[in-house]
Amino acid sequence: MPNPNVVVVIEDDVDIRSLLTAVLEPAGFVVHAAIDGLAGIEAVRETDPAVTTLDVSMPGLDGFATARRIREFSGTRILMVSARVDATEERLAREAGADDYLTKPFRPRELRARVQALVAGDHTAV
Repeated sequence: MPNPNVVVVIEDDVDIRSLLTAVLEPAGFVVHAAIDGLAGIEAVRETDPAVTTLDVSMPGLDGFATARRIREFSGTRILMVSARVDATEERLAREAGADDYLTKPFRPRELRARVQALVAGDHTAV
């Protein structure tokens, strides 16, 4: 069973990674940050998070490939975060295993609400 207060943040941009952490930690989450897909996969294996936020555009293993690999062994809820506002991208994210899709720039309150909804098991509430 996933750890309900643990979130893995997989994001290559240091500023966005810091923002995600700064938004989620005060909401009571223990955040484990990873700078790329491979490190993120390992963090998910080690921490069994309730939610994983995952950037779509990363060098090397992109968000879609990372999500598919995580889905091979984990039931963590995946929130894909992308600068791309495109219905096709969102469909591809869901096909890769994402539970929700959030576009950048996002409001911190919206991010927190979506993560909390995913932890509660309600990925359609937001």
